[in-house]
Amino acid sequence: MNDPLLVDAHHHLWDLSVRDQDWITGPALAPLRRTFTESHLRAEATASGVTATVLVQTVTVADETPEMLLVARDSDLVAGVVGWTDLTAPGVADTLAALRERPGGRHLVGIRHQVQSEPDPEWLLRPDVRRGLRAVAATGLAYDLVILPHQLPAATAAASELPGLTFVLDHAAKPPIASGGLEPWAARLRAFAARPNTVCKLSGLLTEADPRTWTVPDLRPYTDTLLDAFGPHRLMFGSDWPVCTLAASYGRTLATAGELTDALSRTERRAVFGGTAVETYGLETCGLET
Repeated sequence: MNDPLLVDAHHHLWDLSVRDQDWITGPALAPLRRTFTESHLRAEATASGVTATVLVQTVTVADETPEMLLVARDSDLVAGVVGWTDLTAPGVADTLAALRERPGGRHLVGIRHQVQSEPDPEWLLRPDVRRGLRAVAATGLAYDLVILPHQLPAATAAASELPGLTFVLDHAAKPPIASGGLEPWAARLRAFAARPNTVCKLSGLLTEADPRTWTVPDLRPYTDTLLDAFGPHRLMFGSDWPVCTLAASYGRTLATAGELTDALSRTERRAVFGGTAVETYGLETCGLET
């Protein structure tokens, strides 16, 4: 990719000396049980020509978001932060305002919760959650959705009820690539994409495939579905680094996304690999412009 704007709209960082990542369990995830810092990211991203990134939360701990804002403040690579706060708390609006006032607060571009771990498939439709989502919208932030395919209907309903909030679907709702199934994921995804206030990340697909044996043809039916449903101007690349390293290096992850979008025009590719992220997250207000 030879473009002056290349945005990685989804990656993580963590320091195990500061906080455990209790989701990293079992032998399959063992390679992730180490610290990944901004300097580690920088070495990988800049070598691939990435010019800006969006740092995304990993744990439901309030202290993580201010820490990520400091990383963004001190980095000329991390342009935005998708943090966490308790959407169900009565004072969520005040909490969001306070985060905006913290050091690095101008880099806060979105909020995310681990909805995939909620046992209630309609968690997003609970009255207290909807109240929190309205507060996110009022603050001018986006809301990242990390969900599973069976939770897509609730996400679609939430997007319908809150047209003023941009919902960003992480990892395409984790389609069952390893088993080769498209339905009912594809139909549910299309219903979600029919809402004009929805955007999707081209991210996390490598680790939904078999991380040892995946091929580009394995991924193409899912990417083609995303492109058809959202169009390139509502689709954005995210590496999901360092999680992607379970299946591929940073460079190979980016190159695979490029191969999967090789039929797009130059303008369309600029959207997927930069423009959509800048517009969705308002990264120009963080000092990044198209």
